[in-house]
Amino acid sequence: MKKDFLSVADLTREEFLELMDISSRMKKYPFGTQLKGKTIALLFEKPSTRTRMSFEAGIAQLSGYPMYIDSSSTQISRGELIEDVAKVMEKYVDAICARVSDHRTLELLSKYASVPVISMLSDLEHPCQALADIFTIKERFGKFEGIKLAYIGDGNNVCSSLLLACGITGINISVSTPKGYEPNKRILSKARDFSQKNKSKVSFTNRPTEAAKNADVIYTDVWVSMGEEKENDERMKAFMDFQINKKLARHAKKDFVFMHCLPAHRGLEVTSEIMDGEHSIVWEQAGNRLHVQKALLLRLFNMA
Repeated sequence: MKKDFLSVADLTREEFLELMDISSRMKKYPFGTQLKGKTIALLFEKPSTRTRMSFEAGIAQLSGYPMYIDSSSTQISRGELIEDVAKVMEKYVDAICARVSDHRTLELLSKYASVPVISMLSDLEHPCQALADIFTIKERFGKFEGIKLAYIGDGNNVCSSLLLACGITGINISVSTPKGYEPNKRILSKARDFSQKNKSKVSFTNRPTEAAKNADVIYTDVWVSMGEEKENDERMKAFMDFQINKKLARHAKKDFVFMHCLPAHRGLEVTSEIMDGEHSIVWEQAGNRLHVQKALLLRLFNMA
């Protein structure tokens, strides 16, 4: 594997599948001493619940030390260069995990720090989430080939990582967003390149019913992400017809599963009936963040 994990595209298909196998082992045998003596920085520019808890718990379960760093209470908030921060942090820690606003911050950390850098989220991608998503699908269906995932909502960072992950693993993905909220064009193109190699399909439509047709998985995310609050009214109007509800779900397979990266807003992007219903696997999905991130750390340290 590469030194860093900033994008799902940093993985080959073989590496992705290997991480799925390691994740299974981590889930079966959660505790160990593999990270004993390792200090891992968790740098947060944006708040988090699942990301912080899953990384802290996972590192501790493997006997490592997670060092939480809130950038707002450090010199970063006063304008210290990320280049300088990276050079200092590598003297103190064995890896840097960062949840940032701008993907460029991750690239600078990667360039100037000699230790592994892991993206916990940026405006471009949410790669660890995608690892958990694909692992959850593999657990549920036992395969990738022939599975159709319908992503319905905002073409955001979660959508970008899902596109790449599905292209790499051979899952068919159909994305549907309102006009003006389409996925990143470069990532969509890269996902299609991956899908051609792995004999799967990547499609896009502005009609959610078309994306949901015969889907095994329906996936959505919030309509207004952190930092987009000023667009709230505009987005509410644009996404009105993109709610995951019983009517839309009728277009999917009868045994479809519903996924959401959380936090969710019941009554907006998804109804309570779907979110809390028999088709929902969001809690298994959230729990799997713990296992895939442990697998990722071990693989980056060449311990698995």
